Order: sequence, then C-alpha cells, then structure tokens
Amino acid sequence: MNIADRNTAYTGNTPFRKQRQMPATLQRKPGAQLAQTLQIRSHQLSADVSTAEGGADEGPSPHDLYDAALGACKALTVMWFAKKKGIAVDDVRTEVVSDNSQERNGVYKLNTKLVISGSINDAEFAQLVAVAEKCPVHKLMTTVTTEITTTVERAA
Repeated sequence: MNIADRNTAYTGNTPFRKQRQMPATLQRKPGAQLAQTLQIRSHQLSADVSTAEGGADEGPSPHDLYDAALGACKALTVMWFAKKKGIAVDDVRTEVVSDNSQERNGVYKLNTKLVISGSINDAEFAQLVAVAEKCPVHKLMTTVTTEITTTVERAA
C-alpha cells in the first residue's frame, strides 16, 4: 500500500474526516539542527525534539503530535455530534497524558480526559461519553492495522 492509499484507506464515520489526497510534507527548518517544518494543506507548524534529546524544542515532538491527534479528534467528534444533535455544548477541554514506560515492550498508554461544559442533561452527557470513545483516531490507533511503506532516495 503506497502513502496515497494509506491516507485514503480509513475515513472514519464522521463527515469532517475526508479522504486525504494531499500529503503531509516535512523538511528541515532552515538553520535548525533537527526541527522540521510540517506542511498540511495551508497549515504549517514545527516539529522537534527536546533539548535533552538533541533538538532545540522548537515544536512538539512526533509523540506529542500523535498524542494530540487523539485529543483533538475526541474533542472535535464530541463537538460535531453535539452540533448535529442540538446538544448545548459550550466547550470541550481535553487533556492527554501518555505513559511510555512500557513502549519498548509494545504497550503505549494514553489517558484522555474531556471536560465538557454547557447545558447538558444526563442522557445527553451519556451520549457524548459514548461518542468520545468512537472518534476516528481512537479507532485508527486501536483497531486498524496501519501499513507503512518507507522509500528513501538520494537527493539529486
């Protein structure tokens, strides 16, 4: 499966997860030792590692971005569902805490906490809790086999 196929293979069940046609591109940030400039559509951000890891901490690390993807997806999914169902959610604050102590043994733990504010009754809150567990990135991280193909080329 090539990168284009991998990016379009999983679309989730929410309308904000469109089939991705444009790649995420990265290139070393000019003048930086390790930092990368990440471009996705019209969005640009930096990724780096901490100074303890030899970087300059100019942006979140790849692990930070992975963790943040889960938190963002959960919040967006809850907000999207609430809007669709007319549930009066004012805000969702999400925290993701990782435990990588067993990562070398194949276990990476992410604990998420969502704090939802708004005029929500118990039945609506229960629906939002269920929806938070079903965000597309949660499913991607836990139930989908990800196939990665890496091509390395010498620059011309």
